[in-house]
Amino acid sequence: MSAIKTQATQASVEDFIQGVESEQKREDAKSLVTLFEKLTGEKAVMWGPSIIGFGQYHYKYDSGREGDFLITGFSPRKTALTLYIMAGFSKYEEQLQKLGKFKTGKSCLYIKKLADIDQEVLSEMILDSVKFIKERYPDNA
Repeated sequence: MSAIKTQATQASVEDFIQGVESEQKREDAKSLVTLFEKLTGEKAVMWGPSIIGFGQYHYKYDSGREGDFLITGFSPRKTALTLYIMAGFSKYEEQLQKLGKFKTGKSCLYIKKLADIDQEVLSEMILDSVKFIKERYPDNA
């Protein structure tokens, strides 16, 4: 089995954010660190070279594959801020209607800038997603 590429590192979150090219994304990233730390009670940790994560859990699939991953987090990518909502989005229809401008992937929420979304709605989604992961992996989160 291949090793999981995205793992927690000792890299500096602050240094990573300072290296973000766009001033808007740098400022949004700083705001997101504050928000995620407040909501999760976890300190920001770099996962791989470009993801800022909060908390971690251990998973094990029926296939035998297992590993550790962030409970929630984000990455200030070139095209968008990518937020990791690990519960997915099927349960957030109501919140998504109130959230603002965004796109979604399986567990990724893509936003251009924080000003485009309702941060209270985002906070609800983050808290619920963290709760979901902690309930799904109660001994490992």
